[in-house]
Amino acid sequence: MSDVLSTMSLSAADRAESWRDVVSRAFVPLDVELLGEEARPGRITGERLGAMRVIDVQGGPQVARRSKRLIARDGLEVVILSFQHRGTAVKEQNGRESVVGPGEFSLSDASRLLRKQVREEFRFTSFQFPREELRVRDQDLQAVTATTFSGREGTAAVVANHFAGVAREAARFDAPMGRQIAATAVDLLALLIDERCGRLTPQAPETAAAHLVRVKDHILRHLPDPGLSPSGIAAAHHMSVRYLHKLFQSEGTTVGGWIRSRRLERCRRDLLRSPALGLGVAAVGRRWGFVSASHFSRAFREAYGVTPREWQALGDTGAEGAAGDAGDSGRAAAGF
Repeated sequence: MSDVLSTMSLSAADRAESWRDVVSRAFVPLDVELLGEEARPGRITGERLGAMRVIDVQGGPQVARRSKRLIARDGLEVVILSFQHRGTAVKEQNGRESVVGPGEFSLSDASRLLRKQVREEFRFTSFQFPREELRVRDQDLQAVTATTFSGREGTAAVVANHFAGVAREAARFDAPMGRQIAATAVDLLALLIDERCGRLTPQAPETAAAHLVRVKDHILRHLPDPGLSPSGIAAAHHMSVRYLHKLFQSEGTTVGGWIRSRRLERCRRDLLRSPALGLGVAAVGRRWGFVSASHFSRAFREAYGVTPREWQALGDTGAEGAAGDAGDSGRAAAGF
């Protein structure tokens, strides 16, 4: 069910203080300064998908700041992707300033100083998740914060289209599907960061890198399908199987190896949650495309050095409780 916070029913005189309270409850602490002679009404609507929170925000002219004092007080490590729908935002972080207009998006790191200003009525959608969910180097993340991405072309368009679909359908996903969709979204964002930082197939021309991102997007969306195969993937993208294999060879891996790794990562995560989900080891494997329980067990042990059942036992003992608490804290992350 959607969480809704609003100042629309309040008088202009009461909105300023109330909006600061609304922002504080919906996000991590922010210093908010409303601009203009009269405070405009604001509204925040949120949905949760696993470790990700999807928040739609609309309001009037304002400046939001994440200060050293606030960062030290809560210590949250959260990544925020924000799509601008209406109004133009000016964002500052890591010594850079970006202007983000409608149809564009940007990234922020809530553990670092941040300033965002909008001098007109605005609306944006924020996707917030714990830093640990995004598998990129810290220096690469910091290299792309406060950077404007166009959602109209290239790899950024693939990312934008996927996240737009997540926002559109968020309220309809059940918990397991929500976790899967959110994980795919974060994986695609990692691919975009890798590409922007020159870590995605540096030997391949730009068109090959774009093809690889689209192929990986397809794979991530079809991981649960046990019939996922190089021939089917190649056909879906109107390319030869040989060319498909070359794309992955440029990264030092194979099509099958990349699929297996992504499936095992999902299984590894879900096994710790399986007691709460009511799933056994074999069911978790089938959920992510492993038809044979014995094959799943061998692949898991080869990758992680323990059997799926041994890893699942960590979830039973609550060994991952701290990680779960961190995830819950991350869901209350800053949308600015």
